[in-house]
Amino acid sequence: MATEALVSFAVERIGDMLIQEASFFKGVRGQVDRLHKDLRAMQCFLEEADKKQEEDSRVRNWVSEIREAVYDAEDIIDMFILNAQSLRTHSFPERAFKKLTNRYKVGKKVEAIQLGLQDISNRREALGIKNIGEGTSTSRSDQMPQDLRRSTPHAEEHVVVGLENEADKLVNQLIGRDQRRRVISLVGMGGIGKTTLAKKVYNHTQVVKRFPDCRAWAYVSQDCRPRDVYMQIIKQICTSTKEQVEMMEKFQEHELGAFLHEHLKDNNRYFIVLDDVWSPSDWSCLAKRSSNDPDCLGSVFPDGGKGSRILLTTRYKEVASHADVRSIPHEMRLLSKQKSWDLFCRKAFLDIDAESYLPDLKELGEKMVDKCNGLPLAIVLLGGLLSKNMSHIEWKKVHDNMSAYLAKEGSQTGVMTVLNLSYIDLPSYLKPCFLHLSLFPEDYVISTRKLLLLWIAEGFVLQQNRQSMKDTAEIYLNELINRNLIQVVRTSVNARVMECRVHDFIRELAIEKAKEHNFFGTNIVVDPHHFPSTSSSLFSSKSRQQSIYSDFERYASIEHYSTPYLRSLLFFNLGGICRTSQLDFIAKCFKVLRVLDLEGLGIENVPSIIGELIHLRYLGLRHTGLKMLPLSIGNLRNLQTLDINNLKRVPDVIWKITNMRYLYIEEQEEDDPLKIETVQNLQILSGITFNQWIRNNVSKLTCLEKLKIEGRCELVEEVEFSNSIAKLHSSLKSLYLKASDECSIPSLGMSSCPHLCKLDIKGRMQKLTETFQFPRNLSQLTLEACRLDCDPMPILEKLPNLLTLRLRAGSYLGKEMHVSANGFPRLKILQLLGLSELVLLNILKGAMPWLMQLEFDDIKTEIFGLNGLLNFVEVKILRLSSRLAHVLLDRYFRTKVSFWDSTWIAGAKGGIHICRQKGLTLASSRQALERLADLLGRWRRKKIIRTRTRAIEH
Repeated sequence: MATEALVSFAVERIGDMLIQEASFFKGVRGQVDRLHKDLRAMQCFLEEADKKQEEDSRVRNWVSEIREAVYDAEDIIDMFILNAQSLRTHSFPERAFKKLTNRYKVGKKVEAIQLGLQDISNRREALGIKNIGEGTSTSRSDQMPQDLRRSTPHAEEHVVVGLENEADKLVNQLIGRDQRRRVISLVGMGGIGKTTLAKKVYNHTQVVKRFPDCRAWAYVSQDCRPRDVYMQIIKQICTSTKEQVEMMEKFQEHELGAFLHEHLKDNNRYFIVLDDVWSPSDWSCLAKRSSNDPDCLGSVFPDGGKGSRILLTTRYKEVASHADVRSIPHEMRLLSKQKSWDLFCRKAFLDIDAESYLPDLKELGEKMVDKCNGLPLAIVLLGGLLSKNMSHIEWKKVHDNMSAYLAKEGSQTGVMTVLNLSYIDLPSYLKPCFLHLSLFPEDYVISTRKLLLLWIAEGFVLQQNRQSMKDTAEIYLNELINRNLIQVVRTSVNARVMECRVHDFIRELAIEKAKEHNFFGTNIVVDPHHFPSTSSSLFSSKSRQQSIYSDFERYASIEHYSTPYLRSLLFFNLGGICRTSQLDFIAKCFKVLRVLDLEGLGIENVPSIIGELIHLRYLGLRHTGLKMLPLSIGNLRNLQTLDINNLKRVPDVIWKITNMRYLYIEEQEEDDPLKIETVQNLQILSGITFNQWIRNNVSKLTCLEKLKIEGRCELVEEVEFSNSIAKLHSSLKSLYLKASDECSIPSLGMSSCPHLCKLDIKGRMQKLTETFQFPRNLSQLTLEACRLDCDPMPILEKLPNLLTLRLRAGSYLGKEMHVSANGFPRLKILQLLGLSELVLLNILKGAMPWLMQLEFDDIKTEIFGLNGLLNFVEVKILRLSSRLAHVLLDRYFRTKVSFWDSTWIAGAKGGIHICRQKGLTLASSRQALERLADLLGRWRRKKIIRTRTRAIEH
């Protein structure tokens, strides 16, 4: 379905160009219109063809021909618009002659594509490709990998490393006293060990003892067939004669479901494992007794109040929450470096000590295990492969081409085959986003803000109703995370993903699929020493994207005229300084470029020729050291995203770029006028100065959702500024005000902005805004460097919808804060960082009933009232030295506090992370809070006493 989605996006873009660039198509409008309709017609057959191309090379070639025809059409139209635009500077006679010539050429090229499409269409029926909705059947080749992966509970792994603690936790949940029927889910990426862990607990002595009479294991798979699953379970829990089995074989699906329901209901309690559930709808189909019998509704798996359990394994978090909203999914983690090595040794060296082998084997083994990044399936296959031959030569061969060896090893149960099932299951709209991940370097930490904007610029995100494209792109990202195809690296305090990465083997899969689908001719250059002298052997003429991780000068020195239709060019980790003349080749060779990202490359100046890239949608210049932009930047009329920082000044030509949606210009050195009121599609504006802002008629910015204003503001008149913000009442959702030096933030009333839910203020405030002046729907508030003298809690605690409150360095200069009863009725996250004078936070009974997370960094602050917060589950004590943190962990949190798990947080803001254990009863929760509150209190009192004693001694 990747081809179907890519072609759909391309056809959509052609349609958009016909509307937006109508003036250019005079004389060829009819032909281009017919071509667009022909391409739309071909889309109807691509969904089925995409499914068939896995098994039939003829269909694969047919799909490839459609893709190439669509790309050819896109190239012709883009070049025609480019040529037409360039003619505007020519004299009238010359312009008229060249217009006629261009139209004639385009007409001939369009005609050739239409003839090619007609030929492609004629061969469709011969290949057995039907229209959407005419029905298809699952092929045997599609089913084969799933059949070979069919699991049973009896083939339990004897070598299980790193799962002991997880198994103990799961066993406790399975045999716990909760008498309701619970669905417990194991969630994780393919190959992470879900089935292995499920087998371990299924055969655990305590579990067998708890469920002696009714245990069953059923394999579900992507091709979920409830009837087959029911039969698997019935054969394990029922003692049936041959005749009874034959009779049941004739039952309809709903009859089998009803029979199973009755049998389970008659038992004392049951335990069923459903291995490899792929979607919420699969769970619904399995659990629902009947879809056509109104007298037989309810769950196939009854809740008799006897402590029955169902254990699911799935790759998707959504399945877990759908199956049982009251149970917290058990998310599988990748193995640590040490656990990975232990597992490898058990498989590669069997029962022989690894130290007894040659050091060079150990060194190679450690390198290969590191490349597995903690994925158990890869480590097991690698160990099994290497155990067959202990020679250094053979190990070196595997080391040099690990992916190929692991793809072969285990055949249909190999790493890539297992992971490929996740790719196959992706909906068509997610596949281009997944393939795009192949462009990023190995182990690269990806900014999600940048990733979402790149997806939008590439055209992978389509407008949906009134939802912004960025919000839609974020939904796509979260879907890929929930499917365990993207790993979260860092989240914001309110759990939004800020940074992510891709596991090495997932990236290998993305690269492989990008090659299979000729995904815009993706090319990845890693080693600067392997550049050929010319580009002919490096890049295909059909290349649409290039991702370069090498020496810029070497890349700039090769010829690029063989890839004229390049649409995206991304550079990573280049370093060094780039001269202005070295950038000229980009605009000269890649004239229809849409995405150009030069982040991190040292740039002296951007050549004015960049203004000729009229199709450019994304321009990334962050962290380049660039101080000036050429005035020709105003010619980029299709630019949607400009991302740059630390400019000396922004040229006053942004007003010409009316398609701009996302403008990042933080940390300007000079405060020159900047007209932006004509950019009415602007959705994010970050880095405009206070003085620039008030000089614009901002009432025209009706789409602006996110605004960051910074710089000096002493000359800004408060009423005028407050009114300017109020003019954004219909759209503004996020506001960040950052004043420089000793300037005071202008006071403003925001009650007229009903959609404003996020507010950040960094800078001195004369006084805190009264409660009624805050937006009613404010859910997230951050204050920093405000230098407030009065306790802010009496005002802030009355905000009815506040979920997250962050008070950072210098926001409050007082010693005490008090939260009254019923204060903060919905607050979930409280962060207190850098409040050096604060010694007491007093939370009265009834306050903060929903508080779940507390972060602080000053261990002298005493907190009263924690033991009354029943929803409280997490504490982070930050900015502790590694030595102090480990002393506290060993002496206090790991030995004296029950019901809490504590870990060390590495990094510059390192400290201690304390989480309440899952699945506690109400009584245990109260006990856990009392113990934590008591320990924090005793620990702080000791700390204060020691500090005072030292002061007296000195």
